[in-house]
Amino acid sequence: MQRREFFKGTIGGLAASASVWQPLATGREAKKPTQPIPKRKLGKTGVDLSIIGLGGIVVMNVEQPHANSIVAEAVDRGINYFDVAPSYGNAQDRLGPALEPYRPNVFLACKTVKRDKEGSAAELENSLKVLRTDHLDLYQFHGFTKMEELEKVFGPSGAMETFQAARQAGKIRFIGFSAHSVEVALAALDRYDFDTILFPTNFVLFSQANFGPQVIERARQKGMGILALKAMAKTTWPKDMKESDRPNPKCWYQPAALPEEASLALRWTLSRPITAAVAPGDEKYFRLAMDVAQSFKPLKGGEEKALMARAQGVEPLFKLGNA
Repeated sequence: MQRREFFKGTIGGLAASASVWQPLATGREAKKPTQPIPKRKLGKTGVDLSIIGLGGIVVMNVEQPHANSIVAEAVDRGINYFDVAPSYGNAQDRLGPALEPYRPNVFLACKTVKRDKEGSAAELENSLKVLRTDHLDLYQFHGFTKMEELEKVFGPSGAMETFQAARQAGKIRFIGFSAHSVEVALAALDRYDFDTILFPTNFVLFSQANFGPQVIERARQKGMGILALKAMAKTTWPKDMKESDRPNPKCWYQPAALPEEASLALRWTLSRPITAAVAPGDEKYFRLAMDVAQSFKPLKGGEEKALMARAQGVEPLFKLGNA
């Protein structure tokens, strides 16, 4: 099942299970750290981003007061990078009001799955309205998986026309893309001087599928801002497991085990040449990600060896040659 289809299909299920799913803590109840989460340069943009970003799925299908509390705590802890998309259920509706008091001081990224000029323009305008802002700091083509998508974006009346016009009008500052294909990502990097790339970067993908290192290296050579997805992911859910039985309903993939393995996985990703990692949508994982970032230290040799041992034989989420 594709990621977009998963979230569309699980919105109702998440709402129905709200009574049994409870977050670990509520915003300001959590202990405030003694020092802010560190920041890194975002490529050539001149922007410094927190090494952890809040993905909009964290606030999807929660009550507005709780969304406000999560965002307030994230800002208090030093997070200035927020990422969302229209395909994340009602995440934009929740994030807009929650982020409004902090908007001048944060970096807001959004995406579109539309590949044509007209559709992407309409989606951009709606995102601006719902997110209660007059501009997006980063607008991204969401989830490139096929070469045909790339051709449509750059073709006549393609979405790139919307992006360039929006940047000229001051509605977006930077242009980027996310991808779930090495081949399409490399082609996109050759096609246009994007400001950023958002790409799956985790220990299983790199070690078991050689999926990602070539993309990160190409983006690094171009001086781009490199943002990581799936840092705390591990593998697919068992094929015979029902969606309703999954312990992490906001993760379409099986995440690394809490807390040790997930912490090591995130530290592994943050030890790569990236700017920041977007944490999973599950609030437990997001809170762990903030804790790890708070006291971040690069993975040591022994720790990396132990983590790689856990990756042996694990089915990766993505593989080469899926373009």
